[in-house]
Amino acid sequence: MRPYLSIQLADAELWLLADKAVYYPAERALLIADAHFGKAAAYRRLGQPVPHGTTDDNLERLDALLAGYDCDHLIFLGDFLHAPESHAAGTLSAIQAWRERHEGLAITLIRGNHDKRAGDPPPTLAIKVVPEPLLLGPFSLQHEPDPHPSHHVLAGHVHPAYRLFGRARQRLRLPCFYVQPHVSLLPAFGAFTGGMNIERAEGSRVYVVGDGAVWEVSE
Repeated sequence: MRPYLSIQLADAELWLLADKAVYYPAERALLIADAHFGKAAAYRRLGQPVPHGTTDDNLERLDALLAGYDCDHLIFLGDFLHAPESHAAGTLSAIQAWRERHEGLAITLIRGNHDKRAGDPPPTLAIKVVPEPLLLGPFSLQHEPDPHPSHHVLAGHVHPAYRLFGRARQRLRLPCFYVQPHVSLLPAFGAFTGGMNIERAEGSRVYVVGDGAVWEVSE
């Protein structure tokens, strides 16, 4: 099974990737929402027992995506860093080493609510930071899922997930892409981010992610 699903949206082709990202072939752009780098480090500084290695895992996934798709531009739809505590030396040194492996890649961050609190990434990462919206083709790239007057919105922030029901008490909750007529949501890319259940509205499409694949939820 292919690790992506091609869809048509706003008269453009988008690839929904099994690793919770979007590839926009016409612009050779990779879209990532809600990486939340340094979230585990921030929680550990508060004394919470959370897993180690999440930053390295997320960067390895990014490496694999950049190796697998022809990409000139990496765009983060907000929440690159989780909190001020995410500026921990270990977190930033790992991201800096990753950036040096991709020094020719253009990277843009659309500032999200966590970025406003955490502060912009260090200048050495050479990440262009802009306010929302960023217009690209027929799309308005944003962090907040607010409608745009002329462009279809691709946004993060919500961390959408969808609950699949099976027999008896069996149920499965998976990250999802939530495609609506005017505003569509990307799942959170970060591995330690949680999710919010979405209720499917009329005229919407839900594409869940799991087991290395993306598939549309039938009616």
